[in-house]
Amino acid sequence: MFYFLEHQIVISFIGCILVAVLLGTVGTMVINNKLAFFSDALGHCTFTGIALGHFIGIKHYQISIILFAVLFAILIAHLVEKEKSSADTIISIFSSAGLSLGIFILTLNKNLSSYSEFFFGDILSIKKNEILGLLFLILVVFLFWIFLFNNFLISSLNKDLATSKLINFKFYRTLFMVMISILVSVTIKWVGILLINSLLTLPAAAARNISKSMQQYMVFSIFFSILSGVLGFTISYFLENSGTPVIVLFSSLIYLISHFMKKK
Repeated sequence: MFYFLEHQIVISFIGCILVAVLLGTVGTMVINNKLAFFSDALGHCTFTGIALGHFIGIKHYQISIILFAVLFAILIAHLVEKEKSSADTIISIFSSAGLSLGIFILTLNKNLSSYSEFFFGDILSIKKNEILGLLFLILVVFLFWIFLFNNFLISSLNKDLATSKLINFKFYRTLFMVMISILVSVTIKWVGILLINSLLTLPAAAARNISKSMQQYMVFSIFFSILSGVLGFTISYFLENSGTPVIVLFSSLIYLISHFMKKK
């Protein structure tokens, strides 16, 4: 039964769709919270997590990536709340420092080339046991959306509005940033450090251009994410090219089309 799952290309295709659903769902709230730059910085800083894991000798590098990314998210959330500098400035500093530190550590050990695949990712490398992990993540995200979506949404709109509704703005914003850090950490080796932000934001930004309600916004974002994933995966497979950049190109094309539709 399910012998077709023995073929790596089928497993990778299923994984691509699951990653698309995951990023398409969460991307809407990334756009609402104006955290596009944060997700980009987070991708850069995961490289330091990889480097530290290698330096310390952690066999499962994903553990060090998640720990460092969560710490990064909590620290950024705290500094943005407390410091007078703009959020963009603080995030930019951490983004540059995080990527540079990771490259520096791996250069010391002469291992930088061994981890260059993380920059662009490899969607074809998804394994069968990782499909279950993705399904679990999707389930967790959907549960968060069912029970906490309104709190996340109100917190993303206005701090004063959240306070008036007795919603802890700092808590929910930090919680969402931690959620993003975990999702980025898990998907980074398939999506790539340099491209994770595009896949998180482009489908959601395209959906926002043409949506007239929150429900449409969510549905279109997931649909555009899956569509660009399927098209990019198929084209890259037949051209024997890297999958993620082609997926990003289709996401960009969809965004441009939605932009001109919005103008009309």
